[in-house]
Amino acid sequence: MFLGNYTQKLNIKKGRTAVPAKFRSLLGKKAVITKGYEGSLILVSLISWKKVTEGITNKSLLSGPSRSADRFLLGNAFEISLDKQGRFIIPVDLRSYAKLGKEIVFAGAGSRIEIWEKESWQKQQKYLTENIAQISEKLDEKKSQ
Repeated sequence: MFLGNYTQKLNIKKGRTAVPAKFRSLLGKKAVITKGYEGSLILVSLISWKKVTEGITNKSLLSGPSRSADRFLLGNAFEISLDKQGRFIIPVDLRSYAKLGKEIVFAGAGSRIEIWEKESWQKQQKYLTENIAQISEKLDEKKSQ
């Protein structure tokens, strides 16, 4: 399980960064990176990616929201390989989408890693800190229904 968050440098010209050491053994040598939500990127192991795609592709093609989710996650996915130091290149389109700068944050989110532009991560954390009680209540309401 991916836990915690780590700030890393991004080589802007090459688009290269390194997966934090704490995440490397769980991630493996090959992974998939795609657009995430709230302007983040999602990085998952190939095994986890298979589970993600099963959850998406098993939805009805008749459903507009299902097709949209397919396009968003699958249509923007790239398989990547990590070198011996855990480095990899983030594709240009994904760097642009997430507005990545020189410092990025790798945040553990259970079965996935989210990659955030550092200031966006800080804003997200501020939002969560201020609203976590209401968010938790909404989740509890949905669970009760």
